[in-house]
Order: sequence, then C-alpha cells, then structure tokens
Amino acid sequence: VHARQIRDSRGNPTVEVDVLLDNGLLGRGSVPSGASTGEYEAVELRDGDKKVYMGKGVLKSVAAVNDDVGPKIVGMDPCCQKEIDEFMMKIDGTPNKAKVGANGILGVSMAICRAAALAQGIPLWKHIANLHGNKDNFQLPVPMCNIINGGKHADNKIDFQEARVGRLKGARLLPFGLFQPAPFKRPLTGQPTHGLHLQLPTAPASRFSTVKPATTD
Repeated sequence: VHARQIRDSRGNPTVEVDVLLDNGLLGRGSVPSGASTGEYEAVELRDGDKKVYMGKGVLKSVAAVNDDVGPKIVGMDPCCQKEIDEFMMKIDGTPNKAKVGANGILGVSMAICRAAALAQGIPLWKHIANLHGNKDNFQLPVPMCNIINGGKHADNKIDFQEARVGRLKGARLLPFGLFQPAPFKRPLTGQPTHGLHLQLPTAPASRFSTVKPATTD
C-alpha cells in the first residue's frame, strides 16, 4: 500500500493510493475533493502550512497511510471491502476520521475496491453491485443537470449549493440542460442567464503522466 500527493482537477493537492496485490495486480484510487465541506462531514486532513499550497497539502494524510494504515492492512483479502473499511476506521480511532483523514482512508478504500475487481476479472461497477448484494438489477446512472449554483459555489445569496434535475434520460437531458434552465436564473437572482451551465460527471483527479512517481509529490 503506497500513498502519494498529486494534484486534482482544480490544481489542489489530493491523495492518491496504490494497492498492489500478491498476484501483481494494482488498484489505484485518486480522492476527489469538493469546493466546500459541510460542518458535519468527515475531516479532510490538510497540512495547514500556508507557505506550501496555501495550507492545502495532504502529506500528513499520505504519511498516515504509508506509516500506519498500509502496514496494518497488508495481508487482508481485498474482496472483504466492509471489513477493511471498518478496520481502517478502527485504526483512525476518531469519530470523524481526523487522525488519518477521510481523504487517506477513502484513497485506500477506492484502491482496494478497484484491485478486488481486477482480481475477480470483472468490471468495477459489477464488483460494487456484488458488494451490495445486487446480482441482476442493473441500470445505467441518470445524469444530474446542475441548473444553478449557490452557497460557496457562487457569488449570490442562494442558500442551496446546487439545484439539479435528473428526471430525463440519455440524449434528452443534454438539450434540456443547455437551454431549458435559462428562464430560472433571473427570477431567482436578478442576474442574466449566462452563468447557467450543465455539470456532467468528471474524473476525480487528473494526472499529467502515466509514470508512477517515486516521491510523495
């Protein structure tokens, strides 16, 4: 188990974890990070050094994974996702994952999940379905269309962070998301409609090279 610091799609540091199985298969998890964090959410452990990445570095969480969590979970069955996740929370020992950081724990969990799917020779979505006991009721996800932002995501006074619709499926959602929401913005904000946009799922983190770095940054 090896963690490192990388940059996410916003250019901010985040945690990436590799889990190497004894058969040589490797699972990798890159932790997504939102623009805002609720007061009741688990702790995203940051370094706090304002001179480095404005305090957003994650080397503390990386070290906790490499020095504490990783060595203790080596040898566990990657297919036992729930048992490993619960064990990592026990290692952390805090109610909000403040010691290791939810970002570190999530990175390990994601990497293990992908490694387990590879070990079984099945797609990741099918492995996740199996973990939930879903054997045959498979459906494609319905895209959510973000029609207006509020809260910390915007410069308006709307309390809700995001207003989304997701009833339409497939190709019908795209033209709806691009054109239909426009009449909503001026009544809600008094502003023109050019700030509306369609938010589709994106990768949690970006990598500029396929070469694994030897250092933690």
